[in-house]
Amino acid sequence: MTLDIGWARGVDLSDLPSPALLLGLEAISRNLDEMLRIAGDPARLRPHVKTHKLGWIVQGQLAVGITRFKCATIAEAEMCAQAGAPDVLVAFQPVGPNLRRLLALQEKYPRTKFSTIVDDASVLRAMAAAGEPLEILLDLDVGQHRTGIPPGPAALELYRQMAASPPLVPGGLHAYDGHLSQTDPVLRAAECAKAWETVRELRDQLLATGLPVPRVVAGGSPTFPMHAARQDVECSPGTTTLWDASYATKLPDLNFQNAAVLLTRVVSKPGGNLLCLDLGHKAVSAEMPHPRVVFPDLPEAVFPTHSEEHLVVETPAASRFRVGDELLGVPWHICPTLALHSEAVLICQGKITGSCRIEARARKLTV
Repeated sequence: MTLDIGWARGVDLSDLPSPALLLGLEAISRNLDEMLRIAGDPARLRPHVKTHKLGWIVQGQLAVGITRFKCATIAEAEMCAQAGAPDVLVAFQPVGPNLRRLLALQEKYPRTKFSTIVDDASVLRAMAAAGEPLEILLDLDVGQHRTGIPPGPAALELYRQMAASPPLVPGGLHAYDGHLSQTDPVLRAAECAKAWETVRELRDQLLATGLPVPRVVAGGSPTFPMHAARQDVECSPGTTTLWDASYATKLPDLNFQNAAVLLTRVVSKPGGNLLCLDLGHKAVSAEMPHPRVVFPDLPEAVFPTHSEEHLVVETPAASRFRVGDELLGVPWHICPTLALHSEAVLICQGKITGSCRIEARARKLTV
């Protein structure tokens, strides 16, 4: 595993309280360039904003010609609209008050076209009963078994109901294959092709019956290159913006740079080969088994305990560190880790250039 965090090396971090989230502006720009290279055309991209939750990154993507975005929450959708995004897909079926909130977004931000997904007939009926125009995509389960309806007769029938439910507008198909993250790119491509074939068959059946299928939104970061090779797909990678230790480990074929780093400090030396850091559950996501963070300077580290405010590290290099010393770590999963921080410190050309609030980590902005 190679973790490229050179942009964070040598930066004077002595005045920063820890733990802190650092974002490398040059690395983010490089990752955007790589996304554009893989896609071939910014019109092919519908990047997911759930990883970064930052309006200025959306504006940077708009500046290079990306006009379509994908998100998971109403707050993220509003952040995109505030940043000037003209087309936002809320890839989370709106239930309860969220349908009302989504329709309120449409009214508040008329320059942004909002769309969403559906996989359930009762939700479809609620959308139609609201009486407001809304573009909807049929959410397909292509193997992850998290949300969606499997491609087949039931999906075909639900799409027919979508098309027959004015003022709703059928917007096409949504297929997230997040379960496909095999390290071997040949195997990943083969599994991706197998899942895609079921989507293609359904699309062809819909078109053959005269139903419109304006778009197919497919894939995440691991299958991004595979879907980019298909000219009839809108690609929606998200983690590619910031990258993390998990994908750097699992997906060596993808050439993205770690643009998010955690600053932590040694707060105690309990003895032996142990260091205690101020990097608890509240600063780095604890959803995964260890390692939840990877320290490039401690390649042999293991993690005996992890609690709310503390992370205990066992390493043969412990004797090199004193209480108060700094360490830089790359989170294993950046998306939930970023959501734990209210702000990020911005690094460019070896210096701290400012900070930013993580806007859409909130559940609600104004709507």
